[in-house]
Amino acid sequence: MESTGMNTAPASSGATPVPAVAVAPGVVAALVAAPAQAPDLVTVPARQGLEAVDIIRRAASLAGGVGPVLHDGSGDTLGFLVPPGTADAWDLPGSACTQTNGRGMRFGDVDVSPTAGDTGWLLPPEAVGPVTDPDVLRAALGEAARLIEAADNCR
Repeated sequence: MESTGMNTAPASSGATPVPAVAVAPGVVAALVAAPAQAPDLVTVPARQGLEAVDIIRRAASLAGGVGPVLHDGSGDTLGFLVPPGTADAWDLPGSACTQTNGRGMRFGDVDVSPTAGDTGWLLPPEAVGPVTDPDVLRAALGEAARLIEAADNCR
């Protein structure tokens, strides 16, 4: 399993760091051959991530829509592929952004279908756009957090 640096919210924010989805060789696929162009990976709790996927998909006017999305084997975390360099400035509390640097990543020549219990695709690369726009993702994650908080406060 590959992952590199992880940016999380500052400890002073009170946010709980989110573990990164493990990036297994052959599961995540590079959008381009050069490691310098490999996507970064934003990880979030599954509940918030699923809401964000729905929000982005409903808003067809959002730039590029939703890109490939990974899920971890336990179903606790989703990972959104975002443009390279996103990790350098990502600071959304409750999420993490990891630079993949292209390690263990290919598209096209590998069977990327997940096996039971392993990390796999919620939205596979061939079914959606190349990556999710980080500004669109940030807005959708914020809206998802507000919706979840409102739903939880109704109980």
